[in-house]
Amino acid sequence: MSMKKESPWDVELHLAAARGDAKRLRILLDSGRVHVDCKDKTGTTALFFAAQGGYMDIAGLLLEHGAIVDSCSIDGGTPLFVACQYGHLDVVEGLIERGASPNAHMKDGATALFIAAQNGHLRILEVLLEHGAKTDAVRTDGATPLWIASQMGHDHIVRRLLRAGAKVDATRHDGATPLFKAAHKGHTAVIGELLKYRPSLGVLPNGESALHAAALTGHMTVARQLVGAGADPLLVNQEGITPLQLAVRHSQTQVANYLRDKVRVRTASC
Repeated sequence: MSMKKESPWDVELHLAAARGDAKRLRILLDSGRVHVDCKDKTGTTALFFAAQGGYMDIAGLLLEHGAIVDSCSIDGGTPLFVACQYGHLDVVEGLIERGASPNAHMKDGATALFIAAQNGHLRILEVLLEHGAKTDAVRTDGATPLWIASQMGHDHIVRRLLRAGAKVDATRHDGATPLFKAAHKGHTAVIGELLKYRPSLGVLPNGESALHAAALTGHMTVARQLVGAGADPLLVNQEGITPLQLAVRHSQTQVANYLRDKVRVRTASC
């Protein structure tokens, strides 16, 4: 489709789809004055607007009139992506049944599974997995669905992705793993799920460990979780600094005292 300027008929078609107005939509489609896949200036079609609004009846009507199920906007997003973003399960199921690709990706590499994981939509995530979505498909920055779910604190999504075989130490291009990001954010429930799969507690490609992240930000419960799993309070990062020293340097007194006690107990037992 060309990116010519929208006609008033195009605008009406998009508005009808966005409002869930099936009657008006039928009139417009039957008029012969508008193409079912006409796009606005961002490359968005009526099907995209229907999916965004959660109107599967409208989406079905557009598809019956020949709409392209995976027609993408300027950023590469398809109707399936926006349905995943807004949590419209029936639309996700309906689009997949009609041929939408669960592994299509946006220009930044994000897939529908990534979007579902980012927004915490478990049932949608399960549907995508059931239809062959790639668990570890990466965004251009190296982030995976597990990484983004860990960052967002969605422990239920993290649990499901790990069960599906997601790589626990999948590393973003900056060297941060899901565990590191969860530790930095203080997402204790996420950390609990990740620790079941033996993630790396050592120095990561970013030069830090997850315990360094907890020490820096002062997340006491996270520090307890990580030390309990075997993280070393005296592990040095790329700058030669330990988590204990980092906690002291950044006035994270509670974490510093806890790590100091752990070091003292370990030293006394040697």
